Amino acid sequence: MTSPWGGGRPFTAVVTGAARGIGLALAGQLRERGADLVLADLDRAAVQAAAERLGGIAVVADVADPEAVEQLAEHSSRARFVCLNAGIVGPSVGAPWEVPAAEWDRVFAVNVSGVVHGLRAFVPRLLAAAEPAHVLVAASLAGMTVFPGGGAYGPSKHAVTAVVAHAAMALEGTPVGISMICPALVATGMSPVGADPADVAREALAAVDDGVFAVVPPEWRAAVVDQVRTVAAGGRPTPPVPTG
Repeated sequence: MTSPWGGGRPFTAVVTGAARGIGLALAGQLRERGADLVLADLDRAAVQAAAERLGGIAVVADVADPEAVEQLAEHSSRARFVCLNAGIVGPSVGAPWEVPAAEWDRVFAVNVSGVVHGLRAFVPRLLAAAEPAHVLVAASLAGMTVFPGGGAYGPSKHAVTAVVAHAAMALEGTPVGISMICPALVATGMSPVGADPADVAREALAAVDDGVFAVVPPEWRAAVVDQVRTVAAGGRPTPPVPTG
């Protein structure tokens, strides 16, 4: 996997959900790597403040709207690194039948369709440029294993991991790479506790450098494998438990 910043070439990076959390941390570290930034978010004031601080361009966009994402791609014709980071949890964290229909629709529209719209808008342009490029998708540990509760968020992130794996197979042999990060709790707008977004962003970009497809916290890897093995053998799933 070739990173878009190899050889010191100038490049443009697009980050969705860039106003705070992992997206903002990624934007800052990409700026340190020499990227020209295009930052997208629904929060106009916050994304404009981020762009002013980092010397980038702010775009107000809802990733659930395919036309908005298409316009973002048109606005970012020189993009060689695209981070599809925007995501939401939703207020309901109970069993599937406890989540209102409108909430299922909105969570999947942002978390899943937002990624699909991003791939549809950017990947054909990246392939046409025929230069090293990369797409980084923010998935979640909740997309690698199933936790009790969680509302629509976990199922949406499972769909995201499947979409990214499918895209990776389709992009094999091209100059466009794709990878995903699957962090556990991160201290962002979604959670008041968890890992530092800067650490998550640093690990994500290091994984791009190293050609790593999926970044999963080491302490959760055995739990991910054990749950899949149990279900594949016909057993009932149990809540995952970290090691160490």
